[in-house]
Amino acid sequence: MKLKVFSSDGKTSREQDFDGLPTFEGDKGLQAVKEVIVAINANNRLGTHSTKTRGEVSGGGKKPWRQKGTGRARAGSTRSPIWVGGGVVFGPKPRDYSKKINSKVKALAFSRALFDRLAAGEVDLIETFEANPVKTKVMSQIIERIAPKGKILIVDKEFTADTARVVANIQRISVQEANELNTLDLAQYKKIIVSLTALETIIARVNGGKN
Repeated sequence: MKLKVFSSDGKTSREQDFDGLPTFEGDKGLQAVKEVIVAINANNRLGTHSTKTRGEVSGGGKKPWRQKGTGRARAGSTRSPIWVGGGVVFGPKPRDYSKKINSKVKALAFSRALFDRLAAGEVDLIETFEANPVKTKVMSQIIERIAPKGKILIVDKEFTADTARVVANIQRISVQEANELNTLDLAQYKKIIVSLTALETIIARVNGGKN
C-alpha cells in the first residue's frame, strides 16, 4: 500500500510502498469495530453515579400533617419521591459497565479500523516528530503543513519528554504511543499522523503482535 511520507519539518513529501498493512473486502470486521468501540467507551465509565431512595434520605419520620380534615392530599413523609428533597425512584446506583471482548475480535477491529482510515487517505506518515527547535510554535507549524484543520492524533513509538510537553500546548492535537493505539483512537480523529518507527510497531501488531 502506498502512503504519503512527510519530512520531519512537514515541508516536503514522497510516496512510499509499505508491506504488511491489512486489507479487507466488503463488510468484514465492521461489526467487530462497533463492538470494540462500545466496549472501550463502556470500560472508561466509572459507574460511580448514585442517588438516594426514600429509605436513604435523612429525615421525614414525622407525618407532615394529619391524615384527614386539612383539605390536602394525604402525606406520610416529606421524603416521598414526589416532594422536593425526597428520594429518587429507580435512580442510578453504582454499577460496573465493563464489557469483555476477546483478543481475536480486538485484533480484527483494530486491523479493519486501520484499513478504513488508510484507504480513505486519512493517515499520513512523518519521518520523525523532532521539531527543531523543540518549541510549541514550531511543532504547530509542522502539523499545520500536514493537516491544517480538525482534531489530529499523532502516533510515535515513544515520545520524548520535550515533544510531549510542546504538543500538550496545542489544543487540537492528541498523542498516543504505537503500542497503546486502539480502535477508538483510529476512529475518532479527523487525521492521524504516524511516525515511521510507530508504523513499524503497528505493522507488527496487525501481523500477530499486541492488539
